[in-house]
Amino acid sequence: MKVRFGSALFAFALASGLGFGQDEEAKPNIPEDLLDDAHVREELGVNEFTAPSISKLFETLEFLMPLPLMEMERAPDERMPLDRADLAIELGFLIADGFLIVQAGQMDKVEKMATDLTRYGKALGAGDRINRHAAALLESAKKQNVEQLKKELAATQKDVEIELVTLRDADLAHLISLGGWIRALEVSTVAVDKQFSPERASKVMREDIADYYTEIVAGLEPRISERPNYLEIRDLLSGLRNEMVIADGEEPTVEKLKEIREQAAKLVTLALQRQE
Repeated sequence: MKVRFGSALFAFALASGLGFGQDEEAKPNIPEDLLDDAHVREELGVNEFTAPSISKLFETLEFLMPLPLMEMERAPDERMPLDRADLAIELGFLIADGFLIVQAGQMDKVEKMATDLTRYGKALGAGDRINRHAAALLESAKKQNVEQLKKELAATQKDVEIELVTLRDADLAHLISLGGWIRALEVSTVAVDKQFSPERASKVMREDIADYYTEIVAGLEPRISERPNYLEIRDLLSGLRNEMVIADGEEPTVEKLKEIREQAAKLVTLALQRQE
């Protein structure tokens, strides 16, 4: 069923208040600035499948330039995981890495990125949708069209979500977004630690996002949420939420930022821990 609203804000409020497309159990609210208008205009509406946009998460990183991209470069495992939850969260990392590649102007890496996205999309059952975006990514890279590359990466996440709607698997949609946020948090904390200022650090202090993902992880189906690494992820997210709270009249400190950086690195390790 397609749902179209004229206003993203109205749709967000409706979803929050009435639980559109969900059961009676309350769902966590997506921080408003992380909701893409495309989620409201297109097939998904705002419902249990809608997850924070990785492209919105990476808009913060543009403010934090320069980014330590060479230091933070990640080499994805050539052997794909067999577990679908692992596939989903790693796909989130791949999309996030795509934004880093584009931000750094590393157009020579777009082809490898597009190949990896296609592999993961096919394994999740969204191969046809991602194939179209992979071709567009390569074309945009040839033209050095940075903005179009970002749009294609954002559309890749949305189209996988749409495919997951048909499979009734909201958990995977949320894991894709979670993977993107963990990668964004890792890079942003390193960037701020290397060039600290209270203003830059405040961009990392998003307790509302940590709250959101804490609830999402807790609400995953038991076969995922009860895995040891996801239990640890939930605990870390809950602790991060407290670390990110800045009292009125105070400013973020170097010490607090370093602690968040350490926790972000632990989240990366846990998120990429595959099911045996």
